[in-house]
Amino acid sequence: MGLLTINCGMFVRYYGIKELSPRNSIISTKFSARAFASRKPMKKSRREGRPSKSFTLQTKETLPEDINGLADMHPSKDGNTNNGKSVDSTPPDIISIPSRSTVLQACTITSGLIAALGLIIRQVCFSTHEWYRMLGRWKDYPFLTAPRKYHVSEWKEAILEEIHTLEKTVGFELWHLELITGLVLIISSCRYILLKTWRYFAESSDTANKQILSSLQPYDYLVVAFLPGMSEELLFRGALLPVLGFDWKSVIVVSTLFGVLHLGNGRKYSFAVWATFVGIVYGYATIMSSSVIVPMASHALNNLVGGLLWRYTSKSLE
Repeated sequence: MGLLTINCGMFVRYYGIKELSPRNSIISTKFSARAFASRKPMKKSRREGRPSKSFTLQTKETLPEDINGLADMHPSKDGNTNNGKSVDSTPPDIISIPSRSTVLQACTITSGLIAALGLIIRQVCFSTHEWYRMLGRWKDYPFLTAPRKYHVSEWKEAILEEIHTLEKTVGFELWHLELITGLVLIISSCRYILLKTWRYFAESSDTANKQILSSLQPYDYLVVAFLPGMSEELLFRGALLPVLGFDWKSVIVVSTLFGVLHLGNGRKYSFAVWATFVGIVYGYATIMSSSVIVPMASHALNNLVGGLLWRYTSKSLE
C-alpha cells in the first residue's frame, strides 16, 4: 500500500518500539536467575574452605526442554539437527511493531505540528502581502522574483494576484468531487501496478505498513489516513506551493521535497520516487482547481484505500 505519511515513523521511533525476540528474552532471563542464585552458595563455600561445586553455563545444548522446545519451532537453514530435531543456528527475525497507542499518538502529534507549520507559513505570507500593499512599497517586495525593469503598476498587479490566489485556495466547487474521484482511481491503480511489477517498491511499502498498521484496528485507519493526508497537503500544496508560485517549476521543487521527506522507516529510494510522482499529480490538481481541498481529500482517501487493501490482502497479518 505505502501510506504517504511523512510523520508517524519518525515519532514512533522517538516514543520507542519494542523489539520482541521471545527465545532470546527467555534464555537471558533464565540464565540471569541461575547465575544470581549461584553466587551466594559459591561465596559461602569459599569462606568454609570447601571446594565449590562446578556449574555449567546454560547453553543451547544444556537448556531445559521448555527452552529447547522453542528452538524446535525454528528449523535450521543449514540442515543442522540435534537428536533428530531441527535446531535454528541463527536467531529469529526481530520485527519492530509499535503499540497501537504509540502509533496513534505519534500520528496525531506530528500531523498537528505539520498543519501548524503550514498555517504559519500561509499567515506570514498573507500578512506580508497585506503589509507591503498598505505601505505601497511595491519596488521592495521580497517574495517576487520579477526583474526590476517592470513598472510599479505591474508589481502591484502581481502582488494583488498572489493575495487573491492565497484567499482562493480554500474554495470548493461541485466539479471538484469528480476531480477527487479521478485522482483516487488513477493513483490507486498506479500504486497497484507498481506493487505487482516493482519488487523494491513492494518491499519498501510492506515494511513501512507493517511498522505503522499492524497493531491498528480497522477504524484506526481513518486517523492515520486523514490526519497525515490533510496536514501534509496543507503544508506542501497549501503553503509552500503558493509561496513559490503556481507554475511547473514550483510544483517539481515542492514535489521533490515531498518525496525526499518520505525516506526512512523502511522506505527506500523507490518509495521516494513514488511520493515525488504523487506530489506532482497533487500539485497539478491544486493548480487546476485553485483549491487545496482537492489534494487534501485525494491524499486522505488514497491513504485509506491503500491501508485497507494492505490489511485484507497482506500475508503479514496471517
